[in-house]
Amino acid sequence: MRELVVISGKGGTGKTSLTAAFAHLAEKKVLCDLDVDAPDLHLIAEPTIQRSGPFLSGHVAEIDGTACTSCGTCMEVCAYGAIQNVDGRFTVASGHCEGCKVCVAFCPEQAIDFPDRLCGTWYESETRFGPMIHAQLDPGQENSGKLVTLLKAKAREHAQQKGVDLIVSDGAPGIGCPVISSLSQATLVLLVTEPTPSGLHDLERVVDLCRHFRLPSAVLINKADLNQGYQTAIHTFCQSRDIPVVGHLPHDPEVTRAMIRGQAVTEGPETPFGAQVRQIWANLQPLLGAPAHT
Repeated sequence: MRELVVISGKGGTGKTSLTAAFAHLAEKKVLCDLDVDAPDLHLIAEPTIQRSGPFLSGHVAEIDGTACTSCGTCMEVCAYGAIQNVDGRFTVASGHCEGCKVCVAFCPEQAIDFPDRLCGTWYESETRFGPMIHAQLDPGQENSGKLVTLLKAKAREHAQQKGVDLIVSDGAPGIGCPVISSLSQATLVLLVTEPTPSGLHDLERVVDLCRHFRLPSAVLINKADLNQGYQTAIHTFCQSRDIPVVGHLPHDPEVTRAMIRGQAVTEGPETPFGAQVRQIWANLQPLLGAPAHT
């Protein structure tokens, strides 16, 4: 099973637009959006949900009002201020509860339940590009890395059922837990950057992350014409780390026009920008261990 994971050290580099284009160009694949905190690949892919399920992670305290004697012990021991006393009735503010279970352990009446916490929803969908696995983490919830791991497992299972040997995954920005989880079992990590101070800085961080896990990576410089000096600096850095640069893309209004149409940049009428993306996709094929399909 081959998997291309597209990530960037920072947001706004064009990672999702490029992932959508690769999904359009790849003949047989499963598409996966691993940016569970702020997913947006669905805006282009327009998925039709076939199946969904809850993402449960951690626990949240719930006070049984029929068993509670309003002794206040739970409020005394809660370090997060999650217990509320409203006219002598104790309740839990679930948004403040950290699931530490201290109140459960110290309640003299055993009046506090500790059910699984609903943190989000995962989806299996169909798109014009093919199957898509994606999710939405509820606001303020944690364990996004665990949800990413769940999505990757479902994507592999779906690919095996369909007889598909390629997964194209859109990862989250940064170098945190969801990014680390998205890198698991990756065949190739494509690092999308831009020639700016923050682009170079965050590229250095994400390259170190890939090297730590010994994952093969390649770099794509988007909006390459913004600053020639930083473009040169990125090339110098990549050469020093022996990382191939698979292509450059200019800052082109065609990307915005495609977004407005709800399309990948390689859909619709042929454009010079779309042709460049097709060439980059072809450049990635040897690194993925497959011939180019355009």
